[in-house]
Amino acid sequence: MKPEIVKIEKKRMLGMRMEMSLIDNRTGELFQQFMPRKKEIKNVISSGVYALQQYEFNSFTPNTIFEKWACVEIENNQKVLDGMETFVLPTGLYAVFVHKGTVQDFVKAMGYITQQWVPNSIYKIDNNRPHFEYLDHTYLGPNNPLSEEEIWIPIKEK
Repeated sequence: MKPEIVKIEKKRMLGMRMEMSLIDNRTGELFQQFMPRKKEIKNVISSGVYALQQYEFNSFTPNTIFEKWACVEIENNQKVLDGMETFVLPTGLYAVFVHKGTVQDFVKAMGYITQQWVPNSIYKIDNNRPHFEYLDHTYLGPNNPLSEEEIWIPIKEK
């Protein structure tokens, strides 16, 4: 797994959020609430969705409570819909990995990224910006071995 290093500009996101931990993972519930309402959002920039999470990586455990978003990137003139909120994804550098496989494979991929790639790279994780996954038409579900998604890790030089 070799990442592409990408600098993104600030993005305005619209979606829903929940607090959860890996032990009490409510990602499915969050997306079940968001996806039926996605079609109500008019000024969407791309067709995919973002699973965005903000946490302190160095102190993260399966019990750590963090905020997770199901959201899309929008144009500035999109009005905020009832039951949704906006989030500004700040400008910054990301290591982008393409993951193919099931959710169990995703856990292995994250282990490789955080325990091997990051320590052996010229980068460290930037805890001031969110981590996210980008899912488009190639994402076929959590248990499909042909499913693809992008894993975006916020980085900065060591």
